[in-house]
Amino acid sequence: MGEKNKFDIISHNYQVDVKGRRALNNHNSFLIWFTGFSGSGKSTIANLVELELHKMGIKTYLLDGDNVRKGLNTDLTFTPKDRTENIRRIAETANLMVDSGLVVLAAFISPYKKDRENIKTIVKAINYIEIYINTSIEICEQRDVKGLYKKARNGEIKNMTGISAPYEAPENPDIEIKTEDGTVKKAVEYILEYIKPKLKYSNE
Repeated sequence: MGEKNKFDIISHNYQVDVKGRRALNNHNSFLIWFTGFSGSGKSTIANLVELELHKMGIKTYLLDGDNVRKGLNTDLTFTPKDRTENIRRIAETANLMVDSGLVVLAAFISPYKKDRENIKTIVKAINYIEIYINTSIEICEQRDVKGLYKKARNGEIKNMTGISAPYEAPENPDIEIKTEDGTVKKAVEYILEYIKPKLKYSNE
């Protein structure tokens, strides 16, 4: 016989489940995932979408690099392997939050298709909305809000997506926002119109 697992993990049958939490909140719970280059507008748009949901009385939480890389994933770098682990951990965290009854918004570059597919597997496709913030690398580099592109061009940052590391654009996102063709306000309105029907809770 092979060596037994170090830990035998047995699931506990809890009496309060996701259906009960959704019923208490009177709205559905799911994950809204924003992907795109650094400087594309992911966090700005996600923040405004969350604000509008908050005004509607929807219970939400926004995950981004500021609150994940400084805590949960402080041990990870930006190598391809660590990027994959970064997204995996975020997906597992988001899955717990969805189970808790929250609408979770996540704004991450998430450059690899396989990692985004894994997110969908973890939270289940029915609980996953993928939003591609499609802003060209040229525009993102012109904005360079955090000065990262300049540092990457100077060789101070390695594995910079779009400069020294690839970005695999989504082929069939649920929503694609081309920021160069419209305003942030219009983008937020479009996203809200898409997700409003999904917010309605049904106990069926």
